[in-house]
Amino acid sequence: MEHTQNLTEETHLKEFGYDLPQALIAQFPLTRRDKARLMVVDRKTGSFRHDSFSNIGRYLPEESLIVLNDSKVIPARLLGRRDQTGGEVEFFLLKALGDGDVYEVLMRPMRRLKEHEQIAFADGQLVAQIIDKENRLVRFNKRDVLKYLHKAGHMPLPPYIDRPDKAIDRKYYQTVYARKWGSVACPTAGLHFTTALLERLKKKGHKLEKVTLHVNYGTFKPVEEQDIRNHKMHEEQYMISSRAFSHIIKARENGKKIVVVGTTSCRVLETVAQTGHLKGQSNIFIYPGYPFRLVDVLLTNFHFPYSTLLMLVYAFGTKALMRKAYQEAIERKYMFYSYGDAMLIL
Repeated sequence: MEHTQNLTEETHLKEFGYDLPQALIAQFPLTRRDKARLMVVDRKTGSFRHDSFSNIGRYLPEESLIVLNDSKVIPARLLGRRDQTGGEVEFFLLKALGDGDVYEVLMRPMRRLKEHEQIAFADGQLVAQIIDKENRLVRFNKRDVLKYLHKAGHMPLPPYIDRPDKAIDRKYYQTVYARKWGSVACPTAGLHFTTALLERLKKKGHKLEKVTLHVNYGTFKPVEEQDIRNHKMHEEQYMISSRAFSHIIKARENGKKIVVVGTTSCRVLETVAQTGHLKGQSNIFIYPGYPFRLVDVLLTNFHFPYSTLLMLVYAFGTKALMRKAYQEAIERKYMFYSYGDAMLIL
C-alpha cells in the first residue's frame, strides 16, 4: 500500500541523512579485533561513554543473554573470461536456485554479455552459461559451486571499501563464530568479538545463543522513496532453533536482558515475534515508531545514510539521540561502516 498522505518527520527520507568525511570510512580490518573503539549510549540518561571494545563486559546488563548471528560469508565474487573473446567478466553470486547449479548473479560488463554464452572460471574448471540475461540467471557445470568459490572466489567487500579484496579479508571479514555459509555481506557488529572475549563474558554469567540470517546484497540498497514506508524491503533467509528461542523467552521471563549483536540478529528475533515462525524469509522493515518486542540492548556498527540499517538504529535508540551520537562519533573520529568501530545502545 502506497502512503501518499501524512508524510511526517518520522518517515521522511531526509531525516536519515548525515555528512561523513571519507577519511572516517574504514578500509581495512583491525587485526586485534577487540581493540576497536566502543561508544556506549544510554537511552535513559542520554549520555555517551567511550571505551575499547575489549571492555564491553563493563557495560552489559548483568547475566544478559547475547544473541549472535552465525552466518558465514561466501567468497561470492568470481573473476573469469568469456569463452569466445577472452574478455574479463565478473560475477557476483546473489542466490542459488533450483538444484544448486543455477544462480542469480550480478554481471559485469552486463551490456557486452550475450544470452547463452559461456564464461570460464577457476582456470576452466568452473564454467557458467548465461541462460536468462534479463533476469541475470546462469547455470554452472558443477553443483558443488561453493567448493570452487573457496578456491577461486573473492570476498564480497562492500562498495564503500575502495580496494580489491586481500588475503586478510578471508579471515577478518568473518566473525570468529561464523558457521553457516550463506551471506554475501558480513554481519559486521560481531567482527569485534574474539573467542577469548566471548569466553570471558560467559565466565561473568552471560549466556550466548545463535541465530542465522544470511545477509544478501539488498542490504546495501539505499532507500529512495521520500516516504520511507513505501520502500520495498529485500528478503533474507533466517532460522533459529526451538531450543535457542525457548532459552531467549525463558531469560526474559526471568528478568534477564536480551542483547542482540547486530541489526541482523535483531531482525531475526523481531521477525519471529511478529510471525511465530522459527525459519523462513524475513522482509521486516524496522523504522521509527516500531514497537520492539524481544530486544533490550543493541550492539551495532555505524551505518551509512539513508539505509534501512540506520533506520532500525534510529527506531531503537530514538532519532534525536542517535543523531547526537553519530555527530559525537564523527567529532571524535570514530571509524564507520563494516570494518569500523562499534556502538552499544543500552
